[in-house]
Amino acid sequence: MWLTKQRPSLGIFIVLQVLDILTTIIGLRLGAGESSAFVSSLMHLGVVPGLLISKILAVLLILLALRRKLPRIVVLANFWFAGVVTWNLVLILMQGWRTTLA
Repeated sequence: MWLTKQRPSLGIFIVLQVLDILTTIIGLRLGAGESSAFVSSLMHLGVVPGLLISKILAVLLILLALRRKLPRIVVLANFWFAGVVTWNLVLILMQGWRTTLA
């Protein structure tokens, strides 16, 4: 029951996680680097496995916060990951622009 009340925030969270994975992979392929030391260390297992492990951990932490009735954590995480995805998009555009000019 408690989980169904959080659907909009959880839906946004999941979409942002998928967008983060996609934009990170695109950015890495264009020559950008991973700025998170934690995620970067996980990527030694491979890019996709490292990203998936980090996302599984993020989902588990959000579920724990919801279980403890802290829904604002999800909202804060959504703002954070919206910023991360935006930053990834900026880096992708910059890398693409540099490639075009070179």
